[in-house]
Order: sequence, then C-alpha cells, then structure tokens
Amino acid sequence: MITQTEQTEISDLVDRYFRALDARRFTDGWADGFLTEDIRMQTPLGAARGADAVRATEEALRRYERTQHMASGIVADMDASTARVSWNALMVHVHHDGMLFMVGGRFEAGLRRVADGWRFSRMTVQAIWTQGQPPLGIGEPAARQPSATRVG
Repeated sequence: MITQTEQTEISDLVDRYFRALDARRFTDGWADGFLTEDIRMQTPLGAARGADAVRATEEALRRYERTQHMASGIVADMDASTARVSWNALMVHVHHDGMLFMVGGRFEAGLRRVADGWRFSRMTVQAIWTQGQPPLGIGEPAARQPSATRVG
C-alpha cells in the first residue's frame, strides 16, 4: 500500500522530471536527481541504458526549439524499496521552424528508492496518438503525416 506521502513524492518526481526536460539545462549531472545510473528507457526513438539513455534524451529534445510535457493521472503501486508508476502525458514539441508536433501518450516506469529519494530505474513511453510532423526518421513518411500546426 502506498502512503499519501509516498504518492506525493512520486508525483513530485514526475513533475520535476518533465519540467527539467522542458528547461533544457543539460549540465553534467542534471539527470542524477531523476534517474538511476542503470536506467533502462524505451521510447518511440529506441531503447537505451544508463548514460546512453541520458544522452539520447538530450539529443531528442534538441530536435525542437521548445517543448512542454504535462503529466496527469499518476498512479503508483509499491513495495519496500521499489514502485511501479504510470501516467498519461501530453507532449507538445515546437520544431525550429515553428511547426507543432504533439503526442498523447502513456508512461510506465519502475522506481527505486535511494538514499535521497525516488529515482526512475526503468521508463517506457508509448505514443497513443500524434498530430503534426514528427522529426525526420520517426514514424510515417512525411507525405503521410497529418498537417502541421504553426505557432507564433
């Protein structure tokens, strides 16, 4: 059974992680407060582990001028030192030319309790729907993508 305090700590971790992604301050060690050293990530861009997962995350976000990640419906189940968490996400990506790419998805994650709090040890991102043009090399060919939306 998860306590209200633990639910709050886990929800805070999700929110702080999304804000860190959108802030894009990728200094050395930025991910230490969110991810374990052996993190395993599976995203629509591929799979990666450890430091490679951190670099892949940074590279994916640099494809865009701006992003905004929003989480809702955070559900956690835990035992003594690990937790399983899932949440819905709306991810808005602004291409460098101002066009939008939006994703509605679901995150599934494993968390591990470390000395100073919870950290993600596993994370899977599943896109449920998309709108707009994904970055090159992702998804359907450009000719088959829905029309993009420009923002100012």
